[in-house]
Amino acid sequence: MKLIKNIFACFCLTFILSVAGQAQDLQHEGISQKGWTAKKELSDTLTKRDPEFNYYEENVPAFELTDPLIMLDGTEVADPETWKLKRRPEILELFRKFVYGRAPIERPEDLSFDVFDVNREALGGKAIRKQVRVNFTGKNEGPFMDILIYLPNHVKKTVPLFLGLNFQGNQTIHSDPAIRINTSWLPNEKEGVENNRSTEKTRGVKSSRWPVEKILERGYGLATIYYGDLDPDFHDGFKNGVHPAFDKQDARPDDAWGAIGAWAWGLCRAMDYIETDLDIDQKHVAIIGHSRLGKTALWAGARDERFAMVISNNSGCGGAALSRRRFGETVERINTVFPHWFCDNFKKYNGKEDDLPVDQHMLISLIAPRLVYIASADEDLWADPHGEFLSALYANPVYRFFGKKGLEIDYIPPLGKPVQQGNTGYHIRTGKHNLTEYDWQRYMDFADKYMSK
Repeated sequence: MKLIKNIFACFCLTFILSVAGQAQDLQHEGISQKGWTAKKELSDTLTKRDPEFNYYEENVPAFELTDPLIMLDGTEVADPETWKLKRRPEILELFRKFVYGRAPIERPEDLSFDVFDVNREALGGKAIRKQVRVNFTGKNEGPFMDILIYLPNHVKKTVPLFLGLNFQGNQTIHSDPAIRINTSWLPNEKEGVENNRSTEKTRGVKSSRWPVEKILERGYGLATIYYGDLDPDFHDGFKNGVHPAFDKQDARPDDAWGAIGAWAWGLCRAMDYIETDLDIDQKHVAIIGHSRLGKTALWAGARDERFAMVISNNSGCGGAALSRRRFGETVERINTVFPHWFCDNFKKYNGKEDDLPVDQHMLISLIAPRLVYIASADEDLWADPHGEFLSALYANPVYRFFGKKGLEIDYIPPLGKPVQQGNTGYHIRTGKHNLTEYDWQRYMDFADKYMSK
């Protein structure tokens, strides 16, 4: 199998990529001189706190990446039809089998939608607000999820939309008193949560991550869902959330879907509803996620080609960051602390990243030729900003294969200097692990080029 050779030394990178069957040598110049590098003081501090993890670029091991344009049998992908019918399904199957697991069902036969709230003069007349209950089995007792939707008002056309899961309930993204308070389980340490349930005190507590009015002003709609409606994110043997409704075996196979698989599956079911909503531009839906939900957005966007744009915000290990770099969080650590996120097969690669048949650049390649945007944060070394950038870079051959531009910069850009080239975007900003208004503004800048009418 043709391989991409990556060697980090003195902050320099040399690699060989295959583009449409023709090998090209691209020499990377000094990353430390031209772009962002982690502050040594921060690396020192993190190493002192967590000495078992690597926070220094010079300690990243040599590694090899599989070429996404070479089939498992060694055949080179020669045309888009081969990618669509053979190589793309082949890569998807590898991720299903070894990383995220497979959902036992796609759209359920009894899936139903109950639009229980429509207000076309919400937020002081700025927005149309809709709330939709999605019943996965057609039964009111569940399992179900609630979608909260805001669309800009007084717009005489369908509206492009951002769709994403939230961490603490729909009512936390805005102080709007009409938002139905979530009734699903939450951890008691969250603000405003009592007896593992939300209270009125939770309204708007996470509004900084969801600048609703700013999104509406830019001409976009926003839809969000509490991720705990799908899986409450604690490990009880998959007896909660949507898993027991669709898992038909007492003993789950090693490639059974985990929490990330369930969250991604729910986003696809939200898209099923969106296709019925005449106020939404169904051809221009961007999926967005932060942290573990960034991993989720990437997996949902890779699986479901109905999403026009996929956004990963600080998604790190198991998301946008290359696993083989072993920088910050590792495969073993994420599988140990969060054993319910991925399929059991993924655990077989704890400490054995080089044996994985895939890496995250291949996940990004599954999104091609659609839009993808990956973002990092300066102080979030746990998520490996370099590794997140490189996954986007190493997906370039597939974008170019489709005649689309990928990243045309071969080093991670400086802080606050977003790179939005072709169908790929990337930025690294100052600050910590978070989803900020700065991030949103850059995502909307990118969307303006392709998704806005």
